[in-house]
Amino acid sequence: MARRCMELALEKGAESVRVSLGKSVLDSLTMLNGELDKVSRSADRSIFIYLFVDGRYGTFSTNRLEEKELEDFVAKAVTMVRMLGEDRFRSLPDPQRTAKDAAGGNELGLFDPRYTSRNADMRLKAAGDLSIYAKVKSGEAGKGYELISEECEYSESYEDNYLIDSQGFEGRHTESSFSCFSEMTIQDMEGGKFSGFWWESSSKADGPDICSCGQKALERAVRQIGPKRRRSGKYRMVVDAGVSSRLVAPLLSALNAAAIQQNMSFLEDSLGKRMFSEGLTIMDMARTPGKNGSRLFDTEGVATADAPVIEKGTVRKYFVNTYHSRKMGIPATVEDISRPCLMPYLKGDESTASCEGISLADILQRCGSGILVTGFNGGNCNPVSGDFSFGIEGFAFSRGKVTHPVREMLITGNMTSLWNSLTAAGTDALPSSRWQIPSLAFDDVSFSA
Repeated sequence: MARRCMELALEKGAESVRVSLGKSVLDSLTMLNGELDKVSRSADRSIFIYLFVDGRYGTFSTNRLEEKELEDFVAKAVTMVRMLGEDRFRSLPDPQRTAKDAAGGNELGLFDPRYTSRNADMRLKAAGDLSIYAKVKSGEAGKGYELISEECEYSESYEDNYLIDSQGFEGRHTESSFSCFSEMTIQDMEGGKFSGFWWESSSKADGPDICSCGQKALERAVRQIGPKRRRSGKYRMVVDAGVSSRLVAPLLSALNAAAIQQNMSFLEDSLGKRMFSEGLTIMDMARTPGKNGSRLFDTEGVATADAPVIEKGTVRKYFVNTYHSRKMGIPATVEDISRPCLMPYLKGDESTASCEGISLADILQRCGSGILVTGFNGGNCNPVSGDFSFGIEGFAFSRGKVTHPVREMLITGNMTSLWNSLTAAGTDALPSSRWQIPSLAFDDVSFSA
């Protein structure tokens, strides 16, 4: 089908063509308070066609894949592109930059063959194992809280994407996913309500720890009971690995060529310059076998590579697709990051040995006192200036130990300044996450009560 679409487009006068054929299947089961609440299955198959015609460019998609309908669809698409304005910067990438090792689809080992043998009974059992509602309700007496609700979801999915272009590129990426999620809402003796969640995901059927998911969500909810007010001021801030990616996302967005070209990036003209603490190193580990987020090529077919994005505080890479490379006159790289990994760091102790096995507890002990952030509640970061304001929840800590919960506080500052105050980065990034961002510590962060 994909090859036929490409042939048809070329026959109708397209100068070059890219075709993406995608298939996805998702099965999910939701449990509410220990009972099966919802079962859903969704399946999709579609073709995206990227047409370069007479210096013009257009993108079209359809999920009607009968050959006769495709012929009519492609013919109309080519005609429509000719009606658009010229865009001389649009083209396929240089063939030398495209991946040559991705025709099979499972070179990175992200598809578990066991997926094909999974059935409804297996998924139902997994969803049942995820729920701990009955167990928690039977043991509530004397614990100081009541379980109000439990919502769990177990899902299995499969994605297959096949990409070709008229310059000879051929690539395929196949991936399975097995995920579990649990959210627990409790009420304390004074009527205060608190909730906690936990999730795990893996490309392997036996990857997620289903039986512990609900317990971890419950523990996160219970820990929030009894919040106390905290004065505004500057504190050492430790950010839990479960939410630390929130502080990394603005950096990676600012390194995107689209943002830079539109003057919407606080890291414009930063390439090759030291902008942050020498402790900040972010690698794109795009080709790590078996790990979520790994891929051999981007949506243009350009080969990925394991490479530094920010190295010891110095910006080493922008994310530049073919279009923005030609438009801005800068070298093309890849369109965006695949699997960001923030490397471990301890300020004042940069030896390799000292940066192994750094846990959240180690970072708290090292920081002494401050505020541990375990959740972000709204807020934003200005992409032009890097100024941010985020609502947070978490815990005060003293002498390396958590003392009490805090809620309804706000952190404010600037991304460049914040990352120049980095004092520690752990080795405890969540295995389930595509973004491998560990627990982090910063000095002198402004908190408002």
